Amino acid sequence: MGVPRPAALALAIAALLAAQSGAEDVKSTNIKFHTGLSREEKWRSIGHQGITLWMTGLSGSGKSTISVLLEHALVAKQPRGYFVYRLDGDNLRFGLNRDLGFSPQDRKENVRRVSEVSKLFAEAGAIVIAGLISPYAADRQYAREVHANSSLPFLEVFIDAPLSTVEERDPKGLYKKAREGKIKGFTGIDAPYERPENPEVHIRTDLLSVPQCVNVILEKLDEVGINLQRNFRALEEPPAECAAK
Repeated sequence: MGVPRPAALALAIAALLAAQSGAEDVKSTNIKFHTGLSREEKWRSIGHQGITLWMTGLSGSGKSTISVLLEHALVAKQPRGYFVYRLDGDNLRFGLNRDLGFSPQDRKENVRRVSEVSKLFAEAGAIVIAGLISPYAADRQYAREVHANSSLPFLEVFIDAPLSTVEERDPKGLYKKAREGKIKGFTGIDAPYERPENPEVHIRTDLLSVPQCVNVILEKLDEVGINLQRNFRALEEPPAECAAK
């Protein structure tokens, strides 16, 4: 993909460290921001600009499934593929966000950390695919502003499916547990999901196949200037691990 593994690893470590201090509780003093390569120099070295795709939607709507196939499609683009980094909400709770629960306050901090990490990767030229339920509009607006303040492209992608559909899918069995009262504060059941009012991309996963959903996003990336060719033939049949859930 044109990005050395050590460089990507160093960037990841820097991102994790940078996300530790709360934005409203800055305790660091006597520090200075050290500049290096310009954003343009980084982007030229890999052949494309950075951007964050913020995938929001109910549990079971298809965020992870679409994100994985989108990652495959971008990396497979010829001749070099694209520098892509996928930030999955569940995966992040094994490490960076393992100290967070699902209260409104913890969800806010979850979004804050992922926003900062996404910004760092986008700054380095990555196409960031951040998939989080992120149920609160104010938190998603924060993620957008973090990127806007650094003049970085940001697309809100609403992965939409009716509650009845995601309950029927229920790949993790969480809706059943929430209905039985075994899980409290579950988004869509006894905690709110504030639907995006004006997302850049709105995808109904109950109406489109997974490859069709990915094509919608690829077309949007092309529209905003990533210069992707609309050639999805190699991935018309998703890999087994990407099968719709």
